[in-house]
Amino acid sequence: MVQNILNNQLIELIVILMAGFLVGLEIKAHRIQKDAPKEIGSVRTVTFITLIGYIFAKIDTTIYIAAYIAIAIHFALFYFNKLKSGKSGIILFLVSTLSYSFGMIVVKFDIWFLIIIFVALIFLLSLNRKLEHFYTIFDEEEIETLTKLLMLSGVILPILPRDEIASFIPVSYFKVWLAVVVVSFFSYIGYILKKFVFKEKGYVITGILGGIYSSTATTIILAKKAASGSTPYLFVSATVIATALMYLRLTAISFAFNASIAAKLILPFGVLVFLSLLATYLFYRRSAKVGDGNSAGDSEDKNPLELSTAFTFAFLFILMASATHFILDEYGGMGLSILSFIVGFTDIDPFVLSILSSGFNVSAEEAAKAIIIAAGSNNILKAIYAYAFSKTRSGLMSAGVLTALGFATFLAILIV
Repeated sequence: MVQNILNNQLIELIVILMAGFLVGLEIKAHRIQKDAPKEIGSVRTVTFITLIGYIFAKIDTTIYIAAYIAIAIHFALFYFNKLKSGKSGIILFLVSTLSYSFGMIVVKFDIWFLIIIFVALIFLLSLNRKLEHFYTIFDEEEIETLTKLLMLSGVILPILPRDEIASFIPVSYFKVWLAVVVVSFFSYIGYILKKFVFKEKGYVITGILGGIYSSTATTIILAKKAASGSTPYLFVSATVIATALMYLRLTAISFAFNASIAAKLILPFGVLVFLSLLATYLFYRRSAKVGDGNSAGDSEDKNPLELSTAFTFAFLFILMASATHFILDEYGGMGLSILSFIVGFTDIDPFVLSILSSGFNVSAEEAAKAIIIAAGSNNILKAIYAYAFSKTRSGLMSAGVLTALGFATFLAILIV
């Protein structure tokens, strides 16, 4: 039994020394890479601190604490002198403190817990180099905006009331903000891919990724670029494929909120996606024959996670839920169809989410038809934009295809 105890302590000591030694090596590697001036402590210093912590943790807790205070005072004096030279980093003190705690971790817990802490420490030490590269890619304001929305989603969303806001607003605050989170999630994926992954992107890629983000905004961007009059067939294919992605995006959002309504949309939207992709292929093949290029200039991308955008969407969501509730009460299903058509000439996402999330007294079939009508009239709006912002042959062809898709979308309610 004594032999087993000695063997266990020997293993602990070896692991402690190896952990301290490797942490010291990581600090030294960081200094070499940064070409930083020599500071107090290196491989041996960290290893000794780790060993001292283990020994005192074995002897007595009071001695362990006293030794830590002595080490902390020593580093405090060093830090005071460091401030005089215009430096303020405390990473060495934090790493040394964690290294000193290795011994107490082994004594109080288990050696496997120490290994987990050690891996986390090494990861954090090496993370600094990765973060520096990260900040050169991502704008600081974008990171801050994403953090705020994650906080509002992860912290506030679970505690929001789940009762209806009012008798004339048949939706809860929880569902309103959940809708904001879901739509922002889909938009942000397209935004990130469009801005960072596909930097050297062709127009068709712009159409695909922009369709995930916003097919209407993408249509306007492509129409403005098409004003030059070049590559007309390529612009048409890019514009049409953005609308194809709109159908897929609406289907995915529908499944996230109401599977029964989404099931009704699969067939009609599936047919429309096929028609859109077929048109995209035909125009893209035509562009290849006439020698259209496939380069795309940079366009200004707007972060969809801006808080002002999120709160505006939430307001529109509540407004659409109230309007839909009123129209259904006063005019029934025909009124809902007319409202759907009108809404298509605005941002359709708040309306679609209000249909999916609210407790309206409509069947899944009626709700699906309302979403399809809104998508159809939105295509008509995009057709107007396609020509108005380009006034070229490309814009005219895009408008023609989008108008045809708009009427095809209206007819798709027959197969719901």
